[in-house]
Amino acid sequence: MANDKIALLISREVGLKVNQVVATIRLLDDGATIPFISRYRKEATGNLDEMAIQHVAQCLARYRELEKRRASILKTIEAQDQLTPELAARLNDCWDAAELEDLYMPYKPKRKTRAEAARQRGLEPLARIIMAQRESDIAARAVRFVGDEVPDPDAAIAGAQDIIAEWVSENARVRGMVRQAFSRFAVLKSHFVKGKEIEGRNYESYYEWSQPLRRVQSHQLLAIRRGEKEGYLRVSIDIDDERTLEQILRQVVRGKGMASQLVTEAATDSYKRLIKPSIETEFAAIAKHNADEVAIDMFAQNVRQLLFAPPLGSRRIMAIDPGFRTGCKVVCLDQNGNLLHHDVIYPTAPHHDVEGASRMLTDLARKYRVDDIAVGDGTASRETVKFVKRLGLAPVHVVSENGASIYSASAIAREEFPDKDVTVRGAVSIGRRLLDPLAELVKIDPKSIGVGQYQHDVDQTMLRDALHFTVESCVNQVGVNVNTASRELLTYVAGLGPVLAQNIVDYRAEHGDFKRRSQLMDVPKLGAKTFTQAAGFLRVPGGDNPLDNSAVHPERYALVERMAADVGCTVGQLIAERDRRAAIDITRYESDDVGELTLRDIMSELEKPGRDPRQGVNEVEFDDNVTDIRDLREGMELNGKVTNITQFGAFVDIGVHKEGLVHVRQLSRRRVNSPAEVVKLGQVVRVRVLSVDLERGRIALTMRLD
Repeated sequence: MANDKIALLISREVGLKVNQVVATIRLLDDGATIPFISRYRKEATGNLDEMAIQHVAQCLARYRELEKRRASILKTIEAQDQLTPELAARLNDCWDAAELEDLYMPYKPKRKTRAEAARQRGLEPLARIIMAQRESDIAARAVRFVGDEVPDPDAAIAGAQDIIAEWVSENARVRGMVRQAFSRFAVLKSHFVKGKEIEGRNYESYYEWSQPLRRVQSHQLLAIRRGEKEGYLRVSIDIDDERTLEQILRQVVRGKGMASQLVTEAATDSYKRLIKPSIETEFAAIAKHNADEVAIDMFAQNVRQLLFAPPLGSRRIMAIDPGFRTGCKVVCLDQNGNLLHHDVIYPTAPHHDVEGASRMLTDLARKYRVDDIAVGDGTASRETVKFVKRLGLAPVHVVSENGASIYSASAIAREEFPDKDVTVRGAVSIGRRLLDPLAELVKIDPKSIGVGQYQHDVDQTMLRDALHFTVESCVNQVGVNVNTASRELLTYVAGLGPVLAQNIVDYRAEHGDFKRRSQLMDVPKLGAKTFTQAAGFLRVPGGDNPLDNSAVHPERYALVERMAADVGCTVGQLIAERDRRAAIDITRYESDDVGELTLRDIMSELEKPGRDPRQGVNEVEFDDNVTDIRDLREGMELNGKVTNITQFGAFVDIGVHKEGLVHVRQLSRRRVNSPAEVVKLGQVVRVRVLSVDLERGRIALTMRLD
């Protein structure tokens, strides 16, 4: 019954049909992974993609946590012998976490509050008399409560008002009304902290700033909260107190006598001391959560684009980590990314050993038959690229260094290269990124890749989960060669995880390459259920069965074999010969669990088995006359490459060691809701310089050239 209600709620929340949600929940409960459901259970879910399935999974987890909380609340109130049928019905019908806590608040075990202290002095009966607002002489009634702990009638009345203030603050209807006022009219305000105007100059845009809370952009809120955390800004969320308090008084005050006046005072105190601070904190948390979601989503999009950067393929690479004083670290890698040689050259300032560096690179390129050269995009990159290109040894590619230093100092790098220092490991990482960005970047914490917006300020658990989902999605969409994949890459394959990934690597080391997917069942702890989840995403190139190098799931091999038999050929011939495939009428193979969607996927795979969705390498030609920020002039038009995308714009490398910002309003002449609508990570763009701030190292660019 609860599952049916949850499915209905999720359906309304995410805009899906109830039967799609029900089927997705059933698959998730059976242990199916999101990539597996998206790829191999399309008929069951109505062709939901990974994002929709993830949304359902997140909502399901939230509602089930709410169910657990409700059960705990019901148990607590029942133990107090205060659970009425009406209250139980209200609690069971509530599916909003804030409203559920409001209903529970009057029954929550009390801390040592002012109201609780007044109760312990026996003043609750007086509070009830005042709250009823029928007595005219409250002072006379208060005399009866004077005693050892209550020195006079005024003290008795004050204590009773504390109790009334708590009652008002615990009134679900009152709290709902204040919450609605915050949702409609709250204004976020920030002011500078006196004496820190110069020190906190980065936040000067928010020194005297206000904006309706519902209109505050993610990057604005995160910047303001960072400024507050660093001690430069004072931040508040305000509403019209007078109007809100008037609404509360209409709910709790009856008449105009002495008792009503006391209730008015108590309600006013309740609003200022208890209700408003509580709801303000709640809305600050909600706003932060929403801002985090937007920032994390943008970061995840950037990471996805970076992981989906096209691989160069099976090529022999020379990789160079450029530098000035310490020289350029050079490594040579074979077509599988194995280290063959490492050295150092000094072609740039202050050494200027161009002749020695030229001789060494020429010799290495010949000896190791280098196909391509990768140069990191960090310090001295422009100068090194220019030098290497003049030698004409091989095509030169500029590769992002983001996170390379993190990898080079990591346990993974130490395990791979225990006898090499961090500089060699970093250069190897740069070269491998050119070979296969996805396979190399999975070794780095995605948060350290450097393509985010305030990634250190957002909820770290949300960020970790979102990035894990993104990496998992990319890995499974591309597919993994089970015979060459690292433990780190295998970890992200649907259903595996670190333990089974290591077991596969160990099995491979002991028994040699896998010849068939079915051999995975021999890997320790890899059972039938895991095999079902993972097999379709693991490739066995050159194995016994050509389908093992495709995304066709083993559960459909018999169906493909039947197709081949029906057109009089082998599976290998069916893959190789277009005419054979064209002769197949897929409608003949539809059944209860195999529909048109699955059959079309199978035919697509047979056409191009194991194809890589990553395509196209973008290279940018920088202006040779512009190498430093001081070379820039307003109005210059330059080539650039998008290196980061945020909510407020895109950062572009124009080859001057400082990235310029194309503000969202400068991306296009049309209205742009999100920069991701216009640009992609790694995209080569043409920009014009709007302004240069040498003191702060800031470059403003525009893509509105016409």
